[in-house]
Amino acid sequence: MRLYPKRGSYQLTVWQVLPVGKGLQALRYQQLRSRLAAEGLFDQARKRPLPAYPQTLAVVTSPEAAAWGDIQRTLSQRNPTLKILLSPATVQGAMAPVSIANAIARVTRDRRADVLLLARGGGASEDLACFDDERVVAAIAQSPSPVITGIGHERDESLADLVADVCAHTPTAAAEQVVPSLSDLYTEQVQYLQRLTQLMTRRRGQARSQISGLKARLHRLQLDKKIAQHQRDLHWQQQQLIASLSQRLQLAQHQHQLLQEKLATLDPEAVLRRGYALVKAHGQIATAAAKIAVGTELEIQLTHGQLKATVTDNSAVLNHQD
Repeated sequence: MRLYPKRGSYQLTVWQVLPVGKGLQALRYQQLRSRLAAEGLFDQARKRPLPAYPQTLAVVTSPEAAAWGDIQRTLSQRNPTLKILLSPATVQGAMAPVSIANAIARVTRDRRADVLLLARGGGASEDLACFDDERVVAAIAQSPSPVITGIGHERDESLADLVADVCAHTPTAAAEQVVPSLSDLYTEQVQYLQRLTQLMTRRRGQARSQISGLKARLHRLQLDKKIAQHQRDLHWQQQQLIASLSQRLQLAQHQHQLLQEKLATLDPEAVLRRGYALVKAHGQIATAAAKIAVGTELEIQLTHGQLKATVTDNSAVLNHQD
């Protein structure tokens, strides 16, 4: 610094400016935020939706904080059946980042929570600085369950809010957003039933219209007359078939009778019944007397019974042959 007495002025020469206090804190915050953004931790593509109907909620906050009481009251009013797991943490001071990260890791190991709520009431920027810590951001990013934050007031925005899947800014708003109220669910169900009733009514009207159209079409086609004519045709064909089969049966019976008569004329027993006899010599039918020697035993088959005889003379036959 130089003094110019004649002019009554000072000259100040600055060689380097270094941030201190809040300026240094803001610089570090901006550098960390830029680096985490470059790593993709704030991208919308990695954010997960909250479950529509969670059964178990894990809350990471201080059990002595007013935010914990606000969350309990809000959840009990909206859905008393929701199971709430408290993972206590220190949310202010130098030990807060490690405590919050450990509380989130505790929920991860427990594996029961459908969604995790990280909450803290409002305060000075120094009180909320723990939610800008890289350890807290990493714990939120590694949580297997969707994370919703409710930190401070609406004007506050921390790095924890940016990396969380959903940011509600206040603990009460986060509790309201994480679980639907039973009254809202009832209204939703009523509206759903109303839409379903309207849809079924419309579908039923369409079905009735289609049935009427099909009936009119059937009437135009006169299927009953066509079916009656088809039945008459079938009946006539049936009668024709029966007549043809009867004629063939009569012809077959006549042929059968002729064959029976023919067989009767060729039956040897019929010949025997007329007084003839069947003579066998040596087991063969005898047809010529000259071939049968004297003394040959004969078997004579009559109509009733058999006779055995011995040839004593065949001279008459021989003379007759001469």
